[in-house]
Amino acid sequence: MSGDVADPGSLPLPELRAERDTLRAEEDAVSFVRRLAQGRVDLVEAVRHRRQSGESGSIADIIRSGVGPAPSTGSARPPRDTEVAADHPLVTEFDRLCDRLGFDDMPGLDDASLDRLHAGLVEFEARQSARRRELFDRIDALTAELVRRYRDGGASVDALLES
Repeated sequence: MSGDVADPGSLPLPELRAERDTLRAEEDAVSFVRRLAQGRVDLVEAVRHRRQSGESGSIADIIRSGVGPAPSTGSARPPRDTEVAADHPLVTEFDRLCDRLGFDDMPGLDDASLDRLHAGLVEFEARQSARRRELFDRIDALTAELVRRYRDGGASVDALLES
C-alpha cells in the first residue's frame, strides 16, 4: 500500500485525501483484474463441465449458453467511474499468468493442464481478493478520519468546495 501510515489522524488533511485517492485507484486496478480472473475461472469450469459431460462446443458456445455460476451481486459500495490502463502492472501480471498457463489455448489443453490453469487463476483471484480487503480496510480508516474531522470541525466543508 502507499504509505501505510499507521495512524490516519497524524496526516495533514491534503495528505489524507491524497492517500485515500491513491488507494482508491489501486483498489480499482485490483478489482478489475479480480473480475477478469473470476470470469476466466468460470470459463475454465465450464470447459471442464463440458468435457466431463461429453458435450461439445467452442468457448464462444459456452459464453453464449451462460454456463457457470450466477454473476456476483458485487460490492455493497457504491460504484465509481474507473479506468484501468491495459498496461497497468496488475493487468500485465494477469496477462502473463494466462499466457504461461495456456488460457488462449484452453480447448487444446489436456486435463492436467486445464487443472493447472484453473488452480493458477483461482490462486491469483484469491490474492487479489485478500489485497482488495486490505485496501478497503485502509480506505475505510482514512474515510472515517475525514468524517471525524468534518464532524469535529477539524476540516471545513466550505474549504473542500473551494478547492
